[in-house]
This record gives sequence, structure tokens and C-alpha cells, in this order.
Amino acid sequence: MYQFLLPFHSIFRWLVLISLLYSVYLSFKGKTRRLAFSNRINHIRHWTATIAHIQLIIGILLYTKSPIVQYFLKNGFDGWNDNTFYGLLHIALMLVAIIIITLGSAKAKRKDTDLEKFHTMFTYFSLGLLIIFIAIPWPFSPLANRPYLRPF
Repeated sequence: MYQFLLPFHSIFRWLVLISLLYSVYLSFKGKTRRLAFSNRINHIRHWTATIAHIQLIIGILLYTKSPIVQYFLKNGFDGWNDNTFYGLLHIALMLVAIIIITLGSAKAKRKDTDLEKFHTMFTYFSLGLLIIFIAIPWPFSPLANRPYLRPF
């Protein structure tokens, strides 16, 4: 299961990033141009949060199966390394990011005016995106690095 989940999680992150970037772009455009919060944008808001939740579920499954995380949970903090990054920082930041995205999606849905909806969506989704960018193990990251894609 781990050998399937790891590349799937790696590939699915791009869908999360693309949907978040697109949602942030649309909310910024809607906010600055004072556009109507259309049904299409509402669907994009909803699907962006849904995609993030699916990735979270995949990540939690991967967390329970990961030998790196198992090592961290058994041995605890032993200096900054990949075990600490995946066992503690990655999961914590991703949980916070998904909570922020979820709150932003729910709050934007309930706002009264289109401008408030766009502003709320822009603020929360941008913050969630920033946290996700920090928590991803990019190839150039000093925290932990992995390739852009893991093949199956």
C-alpha cells in the first residue's frame, strides 16, 4: 500500500496546488474587479477544498504506513532530519493548511456580498497555499527534499 500511496500523494499534490492557485487567482480577480461570485466560482471554491481534503486523507493513510514516520514515532526527536520533518512538521503544517482552507471555504460560502466572498476566499486560500508551499518537501528545500514527482 505504501508503494502505491507515496507516488499517488506526490502526483496529487500538483492537483491541490493548481486548484489553489486558480482559486486564489479567481478570488483576486473577482475582488479587484468587483465581479459577481458566480455559480462556477462557487463550484471551484468547493472543489478546491474537496481536492485538499482528498489529499489530506491520502496523506494520513501514508503517514500511518511510512517507515520514516514509524521510525520518528518510535525514536522521537533526534535532531533535525527527514524523520522529524515527516513525523512532525509536514503533517502539522498540512493539517493547519487544510483547516484554514476549510474555514475559508465555509466562511466564503456564507458571506452576504460577492466582494466579501472573494475577499474571504482570497485571504484563507492564500494563507493555506503559503503554508502548503512551506510544508512540501521541494527538491530545493533545506528542511527535507524529494523529487517533483515520484514514479509508480
